[in-house]
Amino acid sequence: MSPDSLGPGSVRSATEVNEAIRALWLRAGGSLSAQERAKYELLVVEWAAAIRSDVIEAA
Repeated sequence: MSPDSLGPGSVRSATEVNEAIRALWLRAGGSLSAQERAKYELLVVEWAAAIRSDVIEAA
């Protein structure tokens, strides 16, 4: 199963999500379509949640 196809409730690290964001931008060649933009926005929300989770665990 691809990390991009994980369902709701699946947890990826901030590093994994960041790699997915980088891969999306590379595939898009620096210009996102509307569909890619929507995926990017979801990834950013997931990345932010992963960062918050890392901070909470560190505390």
